[in-house]
Amino acid sequence: MPEVDALVADLRARMTGAVVAGVEPASFAVLKTFDPPLDALLGLTVTGVHRHGKFIDIDVDGLHLVIHLAKAGWLRWSDKLATTRLKMGNGPIALRLRLDLGDGPTSGFDLTEAGTRKGLAVYLVRDPADVPGIAALGPDPLGEGFELRPLLARRMQVKRLLRDQKILAGIGNAYSDEILHAAKLSPFAIAEKLDDAEIGRLETAITEVLAEALEEAHGKPPAELKDDKRTRMRVHGRTGEACPVCGDTIAEVVFSGSSLQYCPTCQTDGKPLKDRSTSKFVK
Repeated sequence: MPEVDALVADLRARMTGAVVAGVEPASFAVLKTFDPPLDALLGLTVTGVHRHGKFIDIDVDGLHLVIHLAKAGWLRWSDKLATTRLKMGNGPIALRLRLDLGDGPTSGFDLTEAGTRKGLAVYLVRDPADVPGIAALGPDPLGEGFELRPLLARRMQVKRLLRDQKILAGIGNAYSDEILHAAKLSPFAIAEKLDDAEIGRLETAITEVLAEALEEAHGKPPAELKDDKRTRMRVHGRTGEACPVCGDTIAEVVFSGSSLQYCPTCQTDGKPLKDRSTSKFVK
């Protein structure tokens, strides 16, 4: 969410007031809606860019081009797009948006996605709530009046709770690892069993980790956001490295298509958590 929020702010500054000069899909799978058609955007003006959880919402005279970048998608901005039109195919570019800023060649962006597991999604809707993922979003953890405690009344692992977009909008896998490390909580702790002290640490960690990440991400160009995020992670993606707090070796639990990282000393009283490939989960 912090990187998406920074990306939204960057796009808002670049795009507001621009006229849509072209929309070129290059992937059959990326577009999830058909009414209104993409051509309905041509000639309309971008009036704002907003964030809903991890969704990007580009308001174009009341139509909403909504983007979810998923795990491997990203947005690549260009002040001077190539003049050749995209063709449908298997390349990394899934969609191109051309904009007329009134100062020369068309600017805009390409949506790209690496790897074979395709999750990048684009919607054109009349109301952002028409996107099922947005309609189902839980509260934003940095939103006004956010309360964590009522959300914890669930018999589910706290890591899973933090990742569930229907419960909490925008945290995801990487920042849930960072939050749990800062809160000194096991990823497999059961949410409804957390005591007052643990809940307090979790509330503080959510606020501080996300606020710090937002501050670091804002102002950076889109091309730098992903690499900058990786350099700031303390435990996520750091398997085998030393914990920056206690020096213990950061451990990993592997799931189907995903993984989490944690510090045994800081989070699980030195007890290793085992993944499904070797044994049952340890709580």
